[in-house]
Amino acid sequence: MFKQIGTWFTGPKARWATLLAWIAIAVLLTIFLPAVGDEERNNAPNLPADSPSLQAAAVIEQYFPGESGFPALVVWQRAEGLNEQDYGLIANISQQLEESPLEGQGALVPLHRLPPPALAQMASEDGSTFVQPIIFEEGIETGVLKESLHELQERVKDTADSDPFSVTPGTSGELSLRISGPAGISVDATDLFLGADFVLLVATVLLVLVLLLLIYRSPILAIIPLVGVGFAYVVTSPILGWLAREGWIVVDSQAIAIMTVLLFGAGTDYCLFFITRFRQELLHDGRRTSALRRSFQGASGAIAMSGFTVVLSLLALLVAKYGAYERFAVPFSLSILVMMIASLTLVPALLSIIGRAAFFPFIPRTPEEEQARAAQKGKTYKPRNPERAWGARIGKLVVTKPWTVVVSCIMVLGILATFATQISFTYDLLSSFPKDMPSRQGFEQIAKAYTPGELAPVTVVAKDGPDLTEALLAHPAVDHVGEAQVSTADPAYSSYSVVLAINPYSLEAMEAIPELREVAAAALEADGVAQAHESVWVSGQTAEQYDTKAVNDRDNRVIIPLVIALITLLLLVYLRSVTATAYLVLTVLLSYAAALGLGWIILHYGFGVEAIQGSIPLYSFVFLIALGEDYNIFMISSIWQKAKRMPLKQAIKEGVAETGGVITSAGLILAATFAVLATMPIQVLVQFGFITAIGVLMDTFIVRPFLVPALTSLLGNAAFWPSRIQQQEALKEASAD
Repeated sequence: MFKQIGTWFTGPKARWATLLAWIAIAVLLTIFLPAVGDEERNNAPNLPADSPSLQAAAVIEQYFPGESGFPALVVWQRAEGLNEQDYGLIANISQQLEESPLEGQGALVPLHRLPPPALAQMASEDGSTFVQPIIFEEGIETGVLKESLHELQERVKDTADSDPFSVTPGTSGELSLRISGPAGISVDATDLFLGADFVLLVATVLLVLVLLLLIYRSPILAIIPLVGVGFAYVVTSPILGWLAREGWIVVDSQAIAIMTVLLFGAGTDYCLFFITRFRQELLHDGRRTSALRRSFQGASGAIAMSGFTVVLSLLALLVAKYGAYERFAVPFSLSILVMMIASLTLVPALLSIIGRAAFFPFIPRTPEEEQARAAQKGKTYKPRNPERAWGARIGKLVVTKPWTVVVSCIMVLGILATFATQISFTYDLLSSFPKDMPSRQGFEQIAKAYTPGELAPVTVVAKDGPDLTEALLAHPAVDHVGEAQVSTADPAYSSYSVVLAINPYSLEAMEAIPELREVAAAALEADGVAQAHESVWVSGQTAEQYDTKAVNDRDNRVIIPLVIALITLLLLVYLRSVTATAYLVLTVLLSYAAALGLGWIILHYGFGVEAIQGSIPLYSFVFLIALGEDYNIFMISSIWQKAKRMPLKQAIKEGVAETGGVITSAGLILAATFAVLATMPIQVLVQFGFITAIGVLMDTFIVRPFLVPALTSLLGNAAFWPSRIQQQEALKEASAD
């Protein structure tokens, strides 16, 4: 059947029809559908609407409208202390904002109506820093917000006759200015990715091209996978743009950046799997067409299975409640699906058109052709000894000393995996941004000049009940509590601004959120308020981080088992072996844990990283489990096919030797493409790319060539259980031998 399907794309006419079909599809989609970059939404919410912190924000917006909105914090700073001229400038800007509001501007603190001494009292204790809040409308578009903040900068420059935005805070006696807070951070984060997609794309293409040239030493062969991946990218992008425009999905810059890496890394792997099989067939059959048909027959099943494994694993992210995870599902899975189709249609068609010339100058030939060619040159043909290849040596090792290999691999991976239990996590995205990002500089200046909790006060809202000031102050994490604000919309609601004595973005501060909620509820309950827990709301960035951790923990508990179950089911269907499925899944899980452990060792002890982003384990898990099984599937498929016609140990030996080169090449390329993420300006992507690259390399150089084949050798025919047909055939071949 697979031979017949192969003729649909590789025949004399079919190959040209296939190429023209891909060109037509790419052109039509590009013309009639929007580009995905035009539909990116980088400020999409990550928390579900029913999160306690968002419910609290909705209560505040309803009953305390003056306290809601999207704040920008304008941080004025002079190391020697702000002077009278500085306060005059602050008042002037405040008056301009009242008389000529910025687009999207909401509530404004009328600082210009206060006398200079009153302004000075609002500054930090050392008098060096003043924070001017400007509230923008909730849900303002990032583009509009960026224009408004840019206009604010121009007003300050024109009024001050200097550029305080170019002065580094705390480094001189000059006045410096930074725009921080949620609004400033949002704009800066968006600017970080301006052009980053294009830079990442170019860097990935060049890296893959160089690696392919080094591996295959053939310029044509190096270009063919890139052509396949390029077509897949051009086809996928407008489809995603259309889905986003219709409102069916949400895409952001981070998802597109990682999708690019995934497409070029995994996509090139699929192409290499097919190309390598084609080369092997050409060594035995000099006819291009028949060699391609047999290549399709031998490689299509493994490629399709590998593709579906990754697609289903990535689609599992659709059940995530955290927005960033859910936004990854469709772009990633669609790109892999399109790439899988391209590797089984477009790439065979290109190879059929070019033929063996694709391998120039190292064209594969049959032994007869090599002998005839040597005779023409007056030389003696000396066939290569396959036993001397490093793949064959590894194959021999795993079948002659399987216990030594298994114990050694498990010890190394197990020791590294233990370090994964020592990982510290953070949910503070701001710490993931570059240190020279303006909003981060402003944020850090506030942290230096004010009480840590002033960075992000916690707002506690209560309905009915007594004054909660004393109860909240009794909590050890609280520094001070502002005067209770009674709602003008409903006097039953009171609001308290709680300033923590610790870093509001620390895990300790996050742990204080449910405790503050409990303290407030207990006070209401003691006063006789019925259903007190439903009459307390806690808002603020610390509360949002607490909810983020809770949602992340929930997604880990749901998605990780789901991905394992999906991959297990697919392997069972494909291999029809419970035994093989079990050890293939377990070895990849061990490799994943070891990758986290080694990644932490390098990041923490090598680069001084105190904590990694809380989203990294799930990101890395989905990719490493799915992509790790890709290599296992390709190698096991080779062993399974060979085991039907030779003893199992010989099949393992030849399977390892046959797949060693291509899987090593594919692993190096995939790891290198993920490592490209280290060039991105946000640490969460750097950490994700680094840990994932480590995991891919472990799968490539430990799990696939040593651990899995050694386990197969130890299990013997039990590795096929309960598939009786293959087991009987293997036993029959072994007894005949």
